[in-house]
Amino acid sequence: MNSNKRQHFKKLLMAELRRHAQQIDDEQASALEITNDDVKDSDHALHDVIQGLALKLSDNESQMVADIDQALMRMEEGSYGMCLRCGREIDERRLEVVPTARYDAECQALVEAAKGQTAGPSL
Repeated sequence: MNSNKRQHFKKLLMAELRRHAQQIDDEQASALEITNDDVKDSDHALHDVIQGLALKLSDNESQMVADIDQALMRMEEGSYGMCLRCGREIDERRLEVVPTARYDAECQALVEAAKGQTAGPSL
């Protein structure tokens, strides 16, 4: 991968990082805004469910931030864009859609099949 393409993907990853970091902040703030004073006694169970859901969404966003961080580390190491499983180059169209991709489409399908996910490649 040449320097210009590497810079392009780095910009994509940094934009995604900013977006996900902001999403985490927004979700955590929203979860914390729901206080016991805001709900009636009969709504405490609903309050707990909503707060738990908001925090779980933050966990998912946190995982995305970790994936972006790993992609940036691979970029620094010089292995970004290379499949971690087979070593082949990941198609640039795939990286445009999923800049954090660790595997080429074929290996991703094999990894997902091994996990029992048969819906086709997701990353």
